[in-house]
Amino acid sequence: MCMSIFSALVKVDKEASRPDPPPGFSKLTTSEAEKAVSGNLCRCTGYRPIVDACKSFAADVDLEDLGLNCFWKKGDEPADVSKLPGYNNGAICTFPEFLKSEIKSLMENTCSPPVAVSNGGWYHPKSIEELQRVFNSNWFDENSVKIVASNTGSGVYKDRDLYEKYIDIKGIPELSVINRNSKGVELGSVVSISKAIEVLSDGNLVFRKIANHLNKVASPFVRNTATIGGNIIMAQRLPFESDIATILLAAGTTVTIQVATKRLCLTLEEFLQQPPCDSMTLLLSIFIPDWGSDGITFETFRAAPRPFGNAVSYVNSGFLARTSVDAASGEHLIKDICLAFGAYGVDHAIRARRVEDFLKGKLVSSSVILEAVQMLKETVTPSKDVTHPEYRISLAVSFLFTFLSSFTSSFNEPVKVNVTNGSYTNGTTNGSTEYSPEEHRNTDSYDLPIHSRQEMVFSNEYKPVGKPIRKTGAELQASGEALYVDDIPAPKDCLYGAFIYSTHPRAYVKGINFKPSLASQKVITVITAKDIPSGGENIGSSFPRMGDEALFADQLAEFAGQNIGVVIAETQSYAYIAAKQAVVEYSTENLQPPILTIEDAIQHSSYFSTHPFLTPKPVGDYNQGMSGADHKILSAEVNLESQYYFYMETQVALAIPDEDNCITIYSSTQFLEITQNVVARCLGIPFHNVRVITRRVGGGFGGKAMKAMHVACACAVAAFKLQRPVKMYLDRKTDMIIAGGFKKYNWGALAFDIKVCKTNVTSKSTMRAPGDVQGSFIAEAIIEHVASTLSVDTNTIRRRNLHDFDSLAVFYGESAGKVSIMNDGSIAVEVGGIEIGQGLWTKVKQMTAFGLGKLCPDGGECLLDKVRVIQADSLSMIQGGFTGGSTTSENSCEAVRQSCIELVERLNPIKESLEAKTGTVEWSALVAQASMASVNLSAHAYWTPDPTFKSYLNYGVGISEVEIDVLTGATTILRSDIMYDCGQSLNPAVDLGQVEGAFIQGVGFFTNEEYMTNSDGMVIHDSTWTYKIPTVDTIPKQFNVELINSARDKKRVLSSKASGEPPLLLASSVHCAMREAIRAARKEFSVCTGPTNSTVTFRMDVPATMPVVKELCGLDIIERYLESLNAGPTTTKA
Repeated sequence: MCMSIFSALVKVDKEASRPDPPPGFSKLTTSEAEKAVSGNLCRCTGYRPIVDACKSFAADVDLEDLGLNCFWKKGDEPADVSKLPGYNNGAICTFPEFLKSEIKSLMENTCSPPVAVSNGGWYHPKSIEELQRVFNSNWFDENSVKIVASNTGSGVYKDRDLYEKYIDIKGIPELSVINRNSKGVELGSVVSISKAIEVLSDGNLVFRKIANHLNKVASPFVRNTATIGGNIIMAQRLPFESDIATILLAAGTTVTIQVATKRLCLTLEEFLQQPPCDSMTLLLSIFIPDWGSDGITFETFRAAPRPFGNAVSYVNSGFLARTSVDAASGEHLIKDICLAFGAYGVDHAIRARRVEDFLKGKLVSSSVILEAVQMLKETVTPSKDVTHPEYRISLAVSFLFTFLSSFTSSFNEPVKVNVTNGSYTNGTTNGSTEYSPEEHRNTDSYDLPIHSRQEMVFSNEYKPVGKPIRKTGAELQASGEALYVDDIPAPKDCLYGAFIYSTHPRAYVKGINFKPSLASQKVITVITAKDIPSGGENIGSSFPRMGDEALFADQLAEFAGQNIGVVIAETQSYAYIAAKQAVVEYSTENLQPPILTIEDAIQHSSYFSTHPFLTPKPVGDYNQGMSGADHKILSAEVNLESQYYFYMETQVALAIPDEDNCITIYSSTQFLEITQNVVARCLGIPFHNVRVITRRVGGGFGGKAMKAMHVACACAVAAFKLQRPVKMYLDRKTDMIIAGGFKKYNWGALAFDIKVCKTNVTSKSTMRAPGDVQGSFIAEAIIEHVASTLSVDTNTIRRRNLHDFDSLAVFYGESAGKVSIMNDGSIAVEVGGIEIGQGLWTKVKQMTAFGLGKLCPDGGECLLDKVRVIQADSLSMIQGGFTGGSTTSENSCEAVRQSCIELVERLNPIKESLEAKTGTVEWSALVAQASMASVNLSAHAYWTPDPTFKSYLNYGVGISEVEIDVLTGATTILRSDIMYDCGQSLNPAVDLGQVEGAFIQGVGFFTNEEYMTNSDGMVIHDSTWTYKIPTVDTIPKQFNVELINSARDKKRVLSSKASGEPPLLLASSVHCAMREAIRAARKEFSVCTGPTNSTVTFRMDVPATMPVVKELCGLDIIERYLESLNAGPTTTKA
């Protein structure tokens, strides 16, 4: 985030054509500030505060519009740029010139003849001739040498093996050429995408349209590095869904390549159709012709899960047409046309030649468009293994329709859609609504600016508790100085591990071998179940009353993604790639087929025994309710997919063996105490021989609970056997593959028949608001179904079924806390809760200052800067509990408060004695006197909640307004308003962040995050390329949050309430709004898909992705619309 806004600031401040900004601001605009971070990912904040921070640099920002911050108190203090950290564009740090010179000198010295380049080195040729000499030398081996310019493609296609040598071609001047003349624009192959945008933006219509589309490719920081030629080469060699190749194909681009000593000029279409070129084929440049503007129309389209936020298209297209107006009819005559389509599940972009030939020489009309559309459906044929094939075809049709409809006057008038039977006319019809393609094209909700409003009440009753102080460690995190497990310097002789996991859902593991490769030569050993120490258990995770899970598959792998072993190597990179080289021998002889779905489990009666405490009790008399009901819905089905945690820090642990059979584990875990217990059981040693330390966790959401134990145990087994430190930091793909709840609701009358199905798929852990979000959504689905069946407004049913106090409650757990006052007056605090980004340390710090405030003249505010919350240590903080369930901050704060009460009791007599002598007593003097009097300045408390009050109710309400595009299925959240009950907030700023972050994470769950698996149950959406969490461009355009302070209750921790998980449930408002919009579209277009064959009653699963929305709105609405136009205006009333 910081680097993205930094690069945006540097870029605009160099533009001399822009006016000088007011003092303290940059030349950046608020719109540019938003887009600067559009490709960055954040799982915690919900992006609103990040966007506000970026906007604060913008010259056109209204500071009053910025959200809650720690620089001025909104509403009470004026917003003033002087209160913000100073910004001076002349003082920005850039890469030092002396280092640039040193690197340049080093490159010049290493670029001697190819034979002089050392193994494992880089080579930087300065000319194409020099590069050819390298190719022809013995030094070059295609299998061990990688040719790169920026190497951003490795983010999509991960290296399968190690490379000994690299050739960087970015320093070849001929490849960086930029030439513009009357014939067109030539771009060298290593010109960055950002530079190409800059060049093309200063051109005619076609060039500007290309530049505009390139701005939607990848993200700003990728475009600044990635090359235009690298993108084209990937599109030629690999099944890469390139937007750039498609739109350049539409623009009639040619490419110049060099094969050996021969240069060839090919059309881009010819180049893409050739067999994949080898690594010695060099793309020199691309040439985009200048089409002028006379009769030329050029448009590009893309439909992607995120409009700007680094997402590959479902389909992309580019259309170029030369037309003239027919004097007789006034209609457009197509003289020439190019239609390019890509990313729909084929090897590369193609031209729809048959459709082009059909359209040439024709006047554009609805009948011509209809025939072209039907012809296109036969041309755009996705491959069998592509997802959502019918949707992709429908997108191609929508794009072509949108383009061609701009040429015919019959679409200039708003189209009337008869709601009664779905017939269409161009006249005025009773009961009809308007639809205008032209108006649709000119309105782009994605470009709306982001606005927000926050309202809350601050309390001074328990100061400094209740104040919105800045988050502890915020500066460290923003600057990158905060230490996480992977940041700990590697101990001497440290080794690294990577999991080998099963790719079969149920199979015997017969052996593990490695392909002959450079990476396999780096393998030191492989740790498996056989290496677990004698007396130890094959256990990877455990939870009270929930059973154990094995660390390694022992002979039998029970599901795809199960750990089989750990590759140990000298570096983490070696371990990653060596694990990819593993060849596991499987056998399924005499094994029953795997059970991969709930339906399979039911058919085979494959169940776990359900623990009594998990079995919900019936509510009311279900049979009596059904027998007396006027209307009955006998059955319905709701499908909710899984969601990946997507914490920024993947699973990581470092194990260091110690003397006397002891071991220290640095683990990114939410369950410190249980991790200690499981590691000890795995190694067969006493619990006190295992020390687990966690300073902070880079995001958890439940994902650092059970699965973190597997990584800690794997490191521990390897370190114990090898007697060397071992670290494992999972790559994102492995983390997503191995990553895999339940509360009561008041339904009026409801009976459960609960079965916990046992399947051969990856075990799941709890995710933020486990069970609650699913249960509340099911309730909403039932309400929606009832309302549509009865033909009444959905809110009418909601009002009659509002929750009461027995509905949804969060619960307190147990927690420990320890407060120690140092001799200098500084204070060290330990708690059982783990800081995972939720602001726990901040609230604990405030509570410590409040708890000891009775000893200070100002009530404790002077103590805030003296408090340090230290890392959690399983041998220091016994019975620390676990971090989860939203109430850990409250639990930890109460344990600290109890500790402070004890310290106050010890110190108060000394304070009173000093006051009698000197009057006011300063904190430092009080501590010094207590130390001299040998008072115990450390207190420990283990807090358990009142047995009569272990839970309370959180109230919240959310309302959302959305817009759906019936042509693409895209959804824009126009506005979301949230009102949330925080009780008496311990820190309103922290709670606000939790509410916003939880809501946006819920938006991802309900709308966009597809955690797909293949037929073997293996996760296939296993990277940022395929799994899409919300980004800046998908959050509500207007996002308003109000925190309300409900009545005080002494049984709660200073009357506070949790904020971490409950707000996520409010994101279902987005899903409900989408359903209402889809219902309106189905009525308008008379879409009756689904088992009920009804326009108003339909099943809408979670997540409601673009393909889901489009399918529910009708995949064929374009064709039906065009057919109705050709049939004439006459309609028959139903």
